Amino acid sequence: MDITGASAIVTGGASGLGEATARLLAQRGAKVVVLDLNTERGEKVAAEVGGVFAKADVADEVQVKEAVEAASELGPLRILVNSAGLGKAGRVIGRDLEPIPLETFEFVIRVNLTGTYNCTRLAASAMAKTDPLADGTSRGAILNTASAAAFDGQIGQTPYSASKGGIVGLTLPLARDLARHGIRVNTIAPGLIDTPIYGSGPEAEARKAGLGQSVVYPNRLGRAEEYASMAVEVLTNDYMNGETIRLDGAIRMPPSSPR
Repeated sequence: MDITGASAIVTGGASGLGEATARLLAQRGAKVVVLDLNTERGEKVAAEVGGVFAKADVADEVQVKEAVEAASELGPLRILVNSAGLGKAGRVIGRDLEPIPLETFEFVIRVNLTGTYNCTRLAASAMAKTDPLADGTSRGAILNTASAAAFDGQIGQTPYSASKGGIVGLTLPLARDLARHGIRVNTIAPGLIDTPIYGSGPEAEARKAGLGQSVVYPNRLGRAEEYASMAVEVLTNDYMNGETIRLDGAIRMPPSSPR
């Protein structure tokens, strides 16, 4: 799929996986809408890639519609990358034998799973209304972001793993739903990727080095640029559809992380 001159929406595009993907898409000729809640960082990234910033909660219908409209003004909307996400750790029952607050579970599901679905349905509707590309059928591609935790959820990850497992479960039926419109849907399930979530400084670096030793090969955390490289390949490869790809250095996470 030729993305030159097409518009792309990248959720969570102000940092981490989203930022790296937004930058690479722009390098490949796409006009990028950086969708994020972080205005200062989002505007900076958008300016640097020659795109626009859209402040939006991924689970808010009105705000995401506005972002889709902004993207459609830049060019035909061909790409959506759902990379916004978060996690809140906590065992189902704490040391005090009290259950995890239901609000914790609901919040993670709302952002990670409902947000992915909301952005997908709204962007897909706009994509379906565009003229097809040169092959006469393709109109666009959607890439979701799950996690190795969808398969190897660790202690304290029930909300996060459930949300990411839901994204994996959405992938094939979404691809089937949207096939008639020439829109492909795939998911990347990253493992341990070095993003700002780990913090900075000597203590953070030591922790990341320890985590990297649990990766089969290479023995390190992944890089956001490696996710972006895979993302662009999946988005532009016309025969890639309905699949979830683990990008994790062959890690299979144990019940708990090393300290």
